Amino acid sequence: MTAVGATAGCLILQILRLSPWLLLFAVPVRPLVIENKNLNRRSTFDSRELRFRRTGWFFLVLMFLFCNFESLHAAASLTKVLVTTGSASEREGAMYVAQDQGYFRKYGLDLTLVQVRNGPVGMSALSSGESLMHWGSVSAANLGAIAEGADLIFVAGFINRLTGAFAVNPTINSPAELKGKSLGVNSLSGGTWIFTMLALDHWGLTPTRDKIQMRALGDNSVVSQALLAGNVDAAYLSYTYAKIVQNKGFRVLADLEKLPIAFQGTGIITRRSTIASSAGTVENVIRALLDGVAFIRIPENKPQVVKSLAKGLRLKRIDDAEEGYQSMLGLYERKIYPSVDGVRNVIRLLGVGNEKIRRLKAEELVDDSLVKRLEREGRL
Repeated sequence: MTAVGATAGCLILQILRLSPWLLLFAVPVRPLVIENKNLNRRSTFDSRELRFRRTGWFFLVLMFLFCNFESLHAAASLTKVLVTTGSASEREGAMYVAQDQGYFRKYGLDLTLVQVRNGPVGMSALSSGESLMHWGSVSAANLGAIAEGADLIFVAGFINRLTGAFAVNPTINSPAELKGKSLGVNSLSGGTWIFTMLALDHWGLTPTRDKIQMRALGDNSVVSQALLAGNVDAAYLSYTYAKIVQNKGFRVLADLEKLPIAFQGTGIITRRSTIASSAGTVENVIRALLDGVAFIRIPENKPQVVKSLAKGLRLKRIDDAEEGYQSMLGLYERKIYPSVDGVRNVIRLLGVGNEKIRRLKAEELVDDSLVKRLEREGRL
């Protein structure tokens, strides 16, 4: 349905909703005779006065319809976009803020952000066309899907490095003491699993050789509770949740952002066919997110940013979002080009046990044409 057709449909619905009033105006007007007992005489209202009143109400209704026409047209003109993410952390802050500040609607988008259980679910939705794009990082889920023939591609990298903290039981003092321990992750192929595997790789640890058990538990809120309860010994956590467990006596073994590890972090993944058919829509999503990042960086906007983050993470106390807010200020890239080196590093890690992934070429999995166009416009 075209925007004009949709708008006309909305207007017709409004008319039907008000049809009882309109029918009232269509009833023929006759002189109204009323018995005045006090004066013992008959008084007749002038039918012209009734016509005048009814005509006035009729025009008021028409004014209501036409005053709402512009807003109806705007709503009907919005392009519906469904975006998935497998994470809930400060990395998603740009999404939360852009949504709450109306930046997607500013660029003609009715965007719905759906948090899926894990990366494979997000890749399934993207590959089947149920979603237009996925907000996430390079992972076993998307590289595995690409290796099996999915036409997925990275088009923007808002965070091109590892972020978050590696939180551990207070009895663990060094990476070497992770041997024989259990680690909590969201899934066995998603983003936080990759974060964990890259950190272990950097420390010279291998789960199989060093008897490190991975437990798939869910998002950061669930993993942090498992760590606090002693169900796992260590876990990657976003800064927000790492601060919460740290306040309860747990140790932060490492700030992953400070480790020299190449990585394609949080960004936009979509289908090649989408770039060919709906490049303008993807570009407008990026524009809205850039506006969200710019809003986050303005100190005066802190109360609104913290509120959006707390709501997005479903925190019970807004104050718990403070650590996440502080990390968000320097979290996002100035140049949002997807990282070829970051994709290549994960292919190296996963390719050891998967021949199809090992054959992938990182430079073929990145399309930075939209970002280049935005840079030429001075948006970066």
